[in-house]
Amino acid sequence: MLNLSENNIYKRFDKNKFSAFDKVSSLNWERWLRRSLIIFAVLVLIFLLLPWTQNVSSKGYLTTLYPDQRPQTVHTIIAGRLEKWFVKEGDFVNQGDTLVYISEVKSDYFDPSLVNRTSDQVGFKAKSIEAYSRKIEALERQLTAFKEMKGLKIKHAKNKLKQARVKVKSDSVDYLAMNAQYKIAERQQKRMIELNEKGLKSLRDVENANVKLQETMAKTIAQENKLIISRNELINAQIDFTNVESEYLEKISKVESEISSVISDQQEASSNKSKLENQLSNYQIRKGYYFVTAPNTGYVTKLVRSGKGEILKEGEELLTVMPEKYDLAVEFYIEPMNYPLMKKGEHVRLQFDGWPAVVFGGWPDASFGTFGGEILAIDNFTSSNGMYRVLAIPEDYDKKWPTGLRVGGGVKTFTLLNDVPVWYELWRNLNGFPPEYYEGKVNSNSLKKSKK
Repeated sequence: MLNLSENNIYKRFDKNKFSAFDKVSSLNWERWLRRSLIIFAVLVLIFLLLPWTQNVSSKGYLTTLYPDQRPQTVHTIIAGRLEKWFVKEGDFVNQGDTLVYISEVKSDYFDPSLVNRTSDQVGFKAKSIEAYSRKIEALERQLTAFKEMKGLKIKHAKNKLKQARVKVKSDSVDYLAMNAQYKIAERQQKRMIELNEKGLKSLRDVENANVKLQETMAKTIAQENKLIISRNELINAQIDFTNVESEYLEKISKVESEISSVISDQQEASSNKSKLENQLSNYQIRKGYYFVTAPNTGYVTKLVRSGKGEILKEGEELLTVMPEKYDLAVEFYIEPMNYPLMKKGEHVRLQFDGWPAVVFGGWPDASFGTFGGEILAIDNFTSSNGMYRVLAIPEDYDKKWPTGLRVGGGVKTFTLLNDVPVWYELWRNLNGFPPEYYEGKVNSNSLKKSKK
């Protein structure tokens, strides 16, 4: 092996022959190396003691603050045939401007006079309901008349029944009186016969007594017959009274049944009228869907369907309209480990795609080309990618975001946390510890403004 020690080098080379060797050999390598190491150690120590702003970096994209400011996809409400386009991509449209005209493809709606015919049917049903109302009024008047007639007839039958009862009583008294006279005449006739046999009365007196007895008997029989007739009349009066109640009860029940039937028919007609009115309203609204209009003011960005004559299904996409005015926001995602560190109003530094920037993650004040933001909302549940979604808005006191930003552009975010030394940040990353939670002040004024 070669011996490369300093003595051997000096022995093998003649230093007098080389002037450069004199200059090199005169340097103190050990002193220079020692000084360099000391300076490097001091610089490293200073660097490790420098303040470092902890941050959580992520990627996101530009979106709008309010849902109605985001690109609106226009759909067809009804199935139809695409007849005419009124716009092309890039056109500016106002809210309510006509975009597309479609025609019917269902046979149920081919009739051009469908709305008028349905309206006529509604009118006919309305007249039918009015006719039912008039019929009900007539039946109610008839019912009232029957009830009044029933009352009069019952009063008449009651009076007749009362008269029959009085007559029966009167005939009963007359019959009893005639019967008593008959018994008296019978006793007188027997007495006359006895007196005649004794010679106290003549035969003529006996004959007169017999005649009187016969007359009394005839009157008694006639009065009995009259009493029987009175009793029959009483029975007939009772039957008439019962018949009056039954007759008018039947008539009243019949009219009430007819009223109920007419009311049922009227309600059915009203139900059919409501169905027809519903159909008429649906036809009128459906007719308005032939012209697809712009949901808001903005620019037509994408036509999903192309030429004329295409058959469209219900709810099929036609085009996309981007609103003219919108408030930008940044949507980004953080890992579950960093979720407890986030809160509303926290500061965020943003680097937009397409804008040059020099970023120092730990020294945001030294970064160039970044813009300020603050957290507006944080989801309470993870998204499909397993991370939490965060929404940030511009800060009022920072410089405004560039005017050329568009929805959908990429963004790199740096959420600023606590200030710690560099050595602590290196130690934290080596151990995989999360950043320290920063108890900063939330700028509530800007959050209130954004909510408005």
